[in-house]
Amino acid sequence: MSDRSITVVGAGIVGASIAYHAARAGAAVTLVDAGRPGGGVTANSFAWIGASGVHRGPAAALRSRAIDEYHRLEGELPDLPVTWSGSLTWGLTDAAPEAGPGQELVDAAAVARLEPNVRRPPEWAIWVPGDGAVDPVGVTGRLVEGARAHGAEVHSNMPVTAVPRDGTVVVLAAGVATAALAAPLGVHVPVGPSPATLTRFSAPEGLVNTVVNTADFDLRQVAPDRLVAAADSPERTLAAIRSTFRGAETVDLLGSRTAARPMPVDGEPIVGPVAGVPGLYVAVLHSAITLAPAVGRLVARELLDGTAEPLLAGCRLDRFGG
Repeated sequence: MSDRSITVVGAGIVGASIAYHAARAGAAVTLVDAGRPGGGVTANSFAWIGASGVHRGPAAALRSRAIDEYHRLEGELPDLPVTWSGSLTWGLTDAAPEAGPGQELVDAAAVARLEPNVRRPPEWAIWVPGDGAVDPVGVTGRLVEGARAHGAEVHSNMPVTAVPRDGTVVVLAAGVATAALAAPLGVHVPVGPSPATLTRFSAPEGLVNTVVNTADFDLRQVAPDRLVAAADSPERTLAAIRSTFRGAETVDLLGSRTAARPMPVDGEPIVGPVAGVPGLYVAVLHSAITLAPAVGRLVARELLDGTAEPLLAGCRLDRFGG
């Protein structure tokens, strides 16, 4: 058992993952959130997870680990709500697409086999058999349950207005609120809100088999009678679904919600200790659903072992200077 005490502010999927991994490693963990775990922007995520393709930027190596980290987490937390459906992408460019690592270039016949309800299968598409999707609130809930099972204290509906400075390590994983919490300490975290709209539709069973990514929508079936889509216009998305799939005439709009996902100014994760403020650690990132298992494990190791994880080396706050 470690004697390290850690307070995690924010119980979205990133904060929940950090709390779980730290508690599992023996830390005394307190997880606090202004609402309920997973009830903020996490609940509004399309939640497509994948690690294929060509990754660039400071988090490239981290992103390449995403699928493996989810499979590891499935082994630790049975019944984790993950669906390994694969993904199909087409129509994003006029030219034939190029397949990257973990991807396959498939023709119209293969698309028709994978998605038999597509009215006009594209000449070419990118098939990624290893991709999946999650129930983001469900995964967050399982992480919180796992943290509790390892002794963590969890406090919901407890807004944090100032960073505790009582000698414990504090991890700010509060999404867009991270910047405001850090500012009184003289710390500038360059993250702001990026609107993301998630729309829910009624649908016949088995209409969509994979995660489908086109110029019109990101779309997947989340229940026998339910679709979710990430797209800007619910009405245009509904029309696109009906024109894309046979049997979609009865698809209807149930509702949509726009949430402010946290977006660092360069689009890359900000993860690591804050220079000049002992005991303060920041974890705020885009692609939070995809990266949460990896980030949670690596952050816990840094906090408890005092190591500097190579996969997080490009994600530090000090890359912005100041």
